[in-house]
Amino acid sequence: MDEYGAYQARAVTLGRRRVWMPDVLVAADSREPEPHADADAEDIGVVAPAVRLVAEVVSGGRCHQDRVCKRREYARAGIPVYVIVDDYDNQGTVTVLTEPQPEKADWVGVHRVPYGTEVTIPEGPAKGFVIGETITGPKRKA
Repeated sequence: MDEYGAYQARAVTLGRRRVWMPDVLVAADSREPEPHADADAEDIGVVAPAVRLVAEVVSGGRCHQDRVCKRREYARAGIPVYVIVDDYDNQGTVTVLTEPQPEKADWVGVHRVPYGTEVTIPEGPAKGFVIGETITGPKRKA
């Protein structure tokens, strides 16, 4: 049985010199990192094949990076679940992306809800974890 850990401020290595730093990641908790086809001596952090979930809280100055760039790169890396908590999308939204399509750098499963609406992580080690009002606060009025 795999053991998993949740980490903050830990890099995800997506290949040669391609690294992102998500706000939270859940990865296989192992002393020995999984081999990575593109790994080199300069790779740091957790290799993408070990990562089961990444979560980003969108930053005001980095909206495009969190919503578009990281979304593509995490899909391309085959990370199974990407959660985006976004204060800057209307009155706040949570988006859970699943079923990555690495060849298209996109996701099949896209579930987007306004703050205050519950959304449940559908798979992986965080399966069943509910993101709702206790995390985002109530639905905001327009």
